[in-house]
Amino acid sequence: MDRPVDKKSAAHFLYPPIDPYDQRMMDVGDGHRVYVEQCGNPDGFPVIVLHGGPGGGCSPAMRRYFDPTHYRIILFDQRACGRSRPHAVVENNTTWDLIRDIERIRETFEIERWAVFGGSWGATLALVYGITHTNRVAHLILRGVFLHTEAELNWFYGGGAGSFWPDVWARFTSMIPPDEQHDLIGAYNRRLFSGDLAQETRFARAWASWENTLASISNDGPGGDSPAEYARAFARLENHYFMNAGFLESDGWIEANIGTIAKVPGTIVQGRYDMICPPAAAHRLSKTWTAAKLVIVPRAGHALSEPGISAELVRAMDTLRRSLQL
Repeated sequence: MDRPVDKKSAAHFLYPPIDPYDQRMMDVGDGHRVYVEQCGNPDGFPVIVLHGGPGGGCSPAMRRYFDPTHYRIILFDQRACGRSRPHAVVENNTTWDLIRDIERIRETFEIERWAVFGGSWGATLALVYGITHTNRVAHLILRGVFLHTEAELNWFYGGGAGSFWPDVWARFTSMIPPDEQHDLIGAYNRRLFSGDLAQETRFARAWASWENTLASISNDGPGGDSPAEYARAFARLENHYFMNAGFLESDGWIEANIGTIAKVPGTIVQGRYDMICPPAAAHRLSKTWTAAKLVIVPRAGHALSEPGISAELVRAMDTLRRSLQL
């Protein structure tokens, strides 16, 4: 769950523009090639950035949370979105495929341990990676925590968030006949994968608009439609993962296994008024993951680009830099 980053975020202008020193299309198998870039200091402390969605893709603004004189910044577009190819496909596209891709990137770049930075779905992926590859993680930095539970999906697609945004909810649900509205994820799935490109694009834009509208506390209604290519990848991939419960073994899998990262330090930045990923999940996570620090940002929603969220993430990375004596 996430939307494109607003390049006008406060953090975007903290450092001068960063030109990637390494951009490549990496063959990860299964017919997929993922876009990967490195920027900042080639000899700096490595940090990998995990974008939201699934299906959101990374953007240049996502580099701006790291002092480029001290960090080696690695970003990649997850399978089938952004600049990765093929585009908007769900075959061989699961959480565990993405975890293997992260490991392939780490091994290719000969990195022993790194910081893992992710928001929304990227926070989900960061936690799963941390649980399964604990010895490779020096620090987890999470924003807008999404634990990929049935309760969270019910909140966002079952009317919980809609009770705060009834007009926008009505627009989102009106795309679906009343007899199918009891399962909006399933109903949208049938249309996003209909094989009719025009229909898929129309429903993809509606899916993306529902989430994008609720992302920022400053929004007061839907904006313009997302570009067709972006919306189709974003909607199809999100829906595919949500239909399959994130490909996790059981509901609540992350919390059930959080003890694995009990000693891994972490920072959680959470908007108080996050309508997409409400603060309850972040608060609950911080109670069981005692090595993590929870920062709740007042008057902030979900978006990475919100000034309060951006400022806390920059502060977290600068604090980590000092602790590492970089």
